[in-house]
Amino acid sequence: MTRALIIGGGIAGPVTAMALQRAGIDSDVFEAYDRGSEGVGAFLTLAINGLEALRILDLHDLVCDLGMDSPRMRMSNGRGKQLGDVRQPSRTLRRADLYQALRDEAVRRGVRIHYGKRLDDASITRKGVRAVFADGGTAEGDLLIGADGLRSRTRTIIDPGAPRARHVGLLNTGGFARGVTVPGEPGTSYFIFGKKCFFGYLIHPNGEVWWFANPPSPKEPTREELSAITPAQWRARLVALFKDDVGPMLDIIGATDDIITGWNTYDFPTVPKWWNERMVILGDAAHATSPSSGQGASMAIEDAVVLATCLRDIPDLPGAFAAFERLRRERVERIVAQGKRNGSGKAPGVVGAFTRDLLLPTIMRQVAKKNALAWMHDYRISWDDRVPAVSR
Repeated sequence: MTRALIIGGGIAGPVTAMALQRAGIDSDVFEAYDRGSEGVGAFLTLAINGLEALRILDLHDLVCDLGMDSPRMRMSNGRGKQLGDVRQPSRTLRRADLYQALRDEAVRRGVRIHYGKRLDDASITRKGVRAVFADGGTAEGDLLIGADGLRSRTRTIIDPGAPRARHVGLLNTGGFARGVTVPGEPGTSYFIFGKKCFFGYLIHPNGEVWWFANPPSPKEPTREELSAITPAQWRARLVALFKDDVGPMLDIIGATDDIITGWNTYDFPTVPKWWNERMVILGDAAHATSPSSGQGASMAIEDAVVLATCLRDIPDLPGAFAAFERLRRERVERIVAQGKRNGSGKAPGVVGAFTRDLLLPTIMRQVAKKNALAWMHDYRISWDDRVPAVSR
């Protein structure tokens, strides 16, 4: 049986392992950190296309026991003016809950997950591929799949000249507020274009408020600079950013015990090389998109399923990888571009904000009327259709 080495144990890694398993391919998952991700991170959105990709692997119901449905999006500005209302069929989940559910299900299905295995190097051998880890350990298989995220080591091994991610000029922070009453209802994502900062929140059916903020940051702070900012400093900074805006932002921030340490936002407009003879990248390693697209996790899940069908139907690895790239590149790069456009309205300056507030209501009405984002959300993968080989 073919054996795959999957680098990365986040969302893409376990889903890829389960997709390969259905295609008759054995795999091991190697996670850089020495533990799971229980209690780590904020929340994310799975769009309907990502949920439908999970359905192919019998994971849809598992995931839909987590989080909350979030089928509608409403936008306003910092003066309280309504700018748009559109449907976006999706589900919002705590990131750690999704990680844990997918990992536990993969293990239940017999997938082997190894912790503390940070990839240091990989090479093509006479019979397959050999991975070397930072702890000195090694592993051998027939192919290696890099599901190792934005700072993918696999991407660099495949192409030492691969571009670095693009900082999009925004930071991320957020949290979970309790004991506060805010305008709105469960099932809707509320997005507020503040005068100085973008803010979003959802109301969980249990009354908890899940929120995030995107402070503008033209300069890309280092990890060390971000980690040096204390929770009290984050709180003070957010209060200063939103103090002149209309909306529940200050109440929500005040009701949050633990504000999550901020992180940078990146995307990849394009990654020129996704694969070599025995290695391939997927998910954020190949096409990280700004969170503004609402599609990052869904893209990784789609990738996993499509790659599995390619490996199932095309016997030679370069042919399977080429087919995977043909099926995925145009779609994912279009979504990255959409995410960049969405994010550019979050910190546009005075003139840009005036233009946005003037035009966005009309744009959003047209989006709703013409179902302009159907290309993104209506995408479906057919597991039963055979993948044709690509002429190379």
